[in-house]
Amino acid sequence: MVNFQRKQRYGWEDLLTIMHLLRAPEGCPWDREQTHQSMRRNFLEETYEALDAIDRNDTPGMCEELGDVLLQVVFHSVMEEEQGRFTADDVVDGVAQKLVFRHPHVFGAAEAADLSLIHISEPTRPY
Repeated sequence: MVNFQRKQRYGWEDLLTIMHLLRAPEGCPWDREQTHQSMRRNFLEETYEALDAIDRNDTPGMCEELGDVLLQVVFHSVMEEEQGRFTADDVVDGVAQKLVFRHPHVFGAAEAADLSLIHISEPTRPY
């Protein structure tokens, strides 16, 4: 058993800590042996389940299924962190950078004349 304090409510850092603990040598054998390829089907299935909840306008279901999609993102990110390639924080930074870049009418001096501004090409990622 790992040293972990249970809480009433968990946040982003807790999620990352839990995933790291699951992948640690004293963690879960199943979680440790997973790869991007072995998790691929899970990622796709969770995405379809989230879409189904959206289509059904099932708010509690959306919350649960979006959490499952987030778990997939964190799982893959932690596997990459273990290889020294990128971290979950790099993923968050990348999407935040993209949102700021794609919305100069909100975060810059541009004015939004129409919705075409959302199709601005993305900046190049460093990895």
